[in-house]
Amino acid sequence: MKTVAAIYTAISIIEPIKAIFYELMPEHRLVNVYDDSLIPDVISAGNTVTTDIRRRLLAYCRVAEDMGAEVILSTCSSMGDIVGQIQPFVRAPILRIDEPMVRQSIELGNSIAILATVDTTLVPTNRLVRTTAAKLGKQVNVVEGLAKGALQALNEGKVALHDQILMQAALAVADKADVILLAQGSMARMQELIARATGKPVLSSLRPGLQAVRDVLQEQDERNTQ
Repeated sequence: MKTVAAIYTAISIIEPIKAIFYELMPEHRLVNVYDDSLIPDVISAGNTVTTDIRRRLLAYCRVAEDMGAEVILSTCSSMGDIVGQIQPFVRAPILRIDEPMVRQSIELGNSIAILATVDTTLVPTNRLVRTTAAKLGKQVNVVEGLAKGALQALNEGKVALHDQILMQAALAVADKADVILLAQGSMARMQELIARATGKPVLSSLRPGLQAVRDVLQEQDERNTQ
């Protein structure tokens, strides 16, 4: 049995990630590290990931290693840009949950719509799409859709309002895109509904991200048996 640590900024995706994890990797252990102050602090700093926030994420990764984690999953797209910055200081590989989804989107189309419920997610996800496309030798057009107010509604328990705002944002960008990305894990349960409403491929990060974790664990096992 191996240990995987997932680091969260949103409580709403902990149970969905646990469900997918134990579906895909029932033989392994998942530990969860949750800090709901990270995103508010990024917003308070003018949508900037400050040095203090980087240090906190690094501290969580080191704690995860102390718990025996052989893979660390960063589940927050807003924190995605700093994964590469802290990786040199952590032995265990740190995976961005949204990277496999972004790769899939680039394979599916040239015009990609990014949907987010908080604007701190748009910039790092946009950057990830563009840098990944460049690595793959492909040019893409990126359209951004902000479902303003949806995250607040979700945090207040107004799930139907969250879904309504998100659907409106999806419909607003659908005609401009070949594929739609749901940039935050909290949006994943709307994937099929938005796909049916827009007629476009809609991708979410949870399952592809956890499949990537499984692949890394398998690669580690293969190296250990050689």
